[in-house]
Parts: sequence; structure tokens; C-alpha cells
Amino acid sequence: MRLRRDFDALTQRRLRAGKMFDDGSSQTDVVRELGVSRETASQWHATWREHGVQGLRGAQRAGRLPRLTDEQLVKVEKALAKGPTRNGFPTELWTLSRVATVIEQVTDVSYSTTQTWSILRTRLGWSRQCPARRVLEADPEAIAVWARDRWPVEKETPDGAGRGSSSKTSRVSIGTLSGGRRHG
Repeated sequence: MRLRRDFDALTQRRLRAGKMFDDGSSQTDVVRELGVSRETASQWHATWREHGVQGLRGAQRAGRLPRLTDEQLVKVEKALAKGPTRNGFPTELWTLSRVATVIEQVTDVSYSTTQTWSILRTRLGWSRQCPARRVLEADPEAIAVWARDRWPVEKETPDGAGRGSSSKTSRVSIGTLSGGRRHG
């Protein structure tokens, strides 16, 4: 589980550094007192010199700003809801590269497949789905008849319930071999 940052505590620490700079403390004093790196103290000092203590308030968020707005995400989700074929793809299967293509078509913002998965998962709440494994040309009636009439006979034969093979020579019953040759 990912821990949320305490933005209020982070802001309070930066403001404390600003107050220390106001009182004449050095960057080294801030490093020692607040337990931050020299680089952090240097950045805070530069911000404090340019914008004062108020400049150290922060953005109240971590990381870079998202490249897609909430409005753009709504448009993307509407496009995705139409399905892959309505978006110009030959089959009804979403892949990350197809979703990335739709995002780019709708928003003019391109993403890698990794970034696309992150958007789907974290911002749109989608999950990975595996397509059902079935033959499109399957005849359910013929399958039911086979299962009812033929399967009971098949499973009673030698090796009938065993592991199947596509090899013509792998299911050889005793008596079909004679002197190393198959008679048939």
C-alpha cells in the first residue's frame, strides 16, 4: 500500500526554513535543524530570496502535473466506450497501443504503453481483462450433441480419458505393432 504524503507537514517544514532564513540562519543551519539535504536547503533558500516565505508554501501536490485534463479524460473514455472497431481497429480487442492511439487522436497527447496503462488504471479505474477463449465458428448445438452422445464412448476407450495428441502415431494400441512396423 502506498503511503500518502503529509503535505501540511511538508509545507510547515518549508515555512519553518523560511522563518529561519528571515532570522538570519544559514543553509547549513537549516540542513542540521530540519534534517534535509544541502540541495533541498539550497533550493529553499533560492526560493525564499526570490519570493519570500510565501514562496515556500508549495503546490500541495507531488510530481509533475498531468498532461491530460479531466475534460480530456472524459472525451477519451467516451471514445473508448464506443469500442475498438468504432475507433477504426479490425477487432473488438483493446490493447494498450490501441488505447494510446485513441488518446492521441482525441487529445493530441501521445503516451507510451506503460503510461497508457497507468492512465487506464489510476485515472480511469480500468482493470486488465482477458478475452474469453472461444472459437467464433463454434456450433453450440453440435458440441452439446457430441458431449452427450460421443464423449461417453470416447472416454471408455483405452487412453480415451488420457492426454490427447495431434500425432497420428502416438495412440497406438497393442497389436498394431509387429516387428517394429505398423500394419494398417
